[in-house]
Amino acid sequence: MKRTLPPDPFNQVDRFTLGFMENPDVAGGENALGAFLRERRALAKPEQYGIVSQGRRQVRGLRREEVAMRAGLSTGYYTRLEQGRERNPSPEALRAVAHALRFDEPSRAKLEMLARSLTRNVRPRGERVSPHLLRLMDDLGRHPAFVLGHAYDILARNRLAAMLLGCFAEADNLARMVFLDPAAHDFYRDWERAAQSVVAALRPPAARMPDDPRLTALVGELSMKSSAFRRLWGRHDLTCKTSEAKAFRHPEVGDLDLHYEAFAVNSSPGQQLIVYQAEPASPSADALALLGTLAVSREERVRDEDRPRR
Repeated sequence: MKRTLPPDPFNQVDRFTLGFMENPDVAGGENALGAFLRERRALAKPEQYGIVSQGRRQVRGLRREEVAMRAGLSTGYYTRLEQGRERNPSPEALRAVAHALRFDEPSRAKLEMLARSLTRNVRPRGERVSPHLLRLMDDLGRHPAFVLGHAYDILARNRLAAMLLGCFAEADNLARMVFLDPAAHDFYRDWERAAQSVVAALRPPAARMPDDPRLTALVGELSMKSSAFRRLWGRHDLTCKTSEAKAFRHPEVGDLDLHYEAFAVNSSPGQQLIVYQAEPASPSADALALLGTLAVSREERVRDEDRPRR
């Protein structure tokens, strides 16, 4: 008779979302692996492992020595693993622990990612924008233009784009701005549509690079801090677009109806050049022109303030 393993309580979790725990800063502590193992050990029911207890057990779930014995490891080694003192666990040891605790595939994947975090210092990768692309953006002076990295980091922007996005506390990452900055709900006249577009754009690189540390950390942060992101990330019917109308409400020039085009930067795979434009002779074109005038005025004022006084 074939034995049926108890259901894994994590088996409905999105595999990529689990990856956010790879970043110790996002995970809420450096010993995320130990916390995960302790949680799963506490969830295990001794009777499902054939363990008959005499009297009341002092711990919830399995004891460390019981997991170690079933994994074929020493109790000392498993204890160091839970305490975060074993910084380089072997793949064989991890597989043995996963088998002992009856992990399914998503939980095994999470265990492996947490183990990798012990030996790798995860930081956003430096992405450089070519000087030619920077000059091109400056030449697009009448149009807001900026460069997005593979994880939606804003890597560079021209003067008009800086003015357009000036209402945000930090115009550093478009996904964080949309989901975590309160200004986004005023700036985007259709915030739900903007949020869907961001999630749809993040899904393709997430699928191509499931172990990318920058994407993993970003999705983890948004998953923890935004219920709206969690709701949209769970959907798989969102379509990524490279050309779309956008409706903004800028605090200085009012409503803007712009159209954007996204161009892949072939010299830097993963980067995109985003360019906004307004219909000629429209109120939005006038508002963009006013925004450009304000940008120039502010730069001149800053230069005047920095000029040495006689």
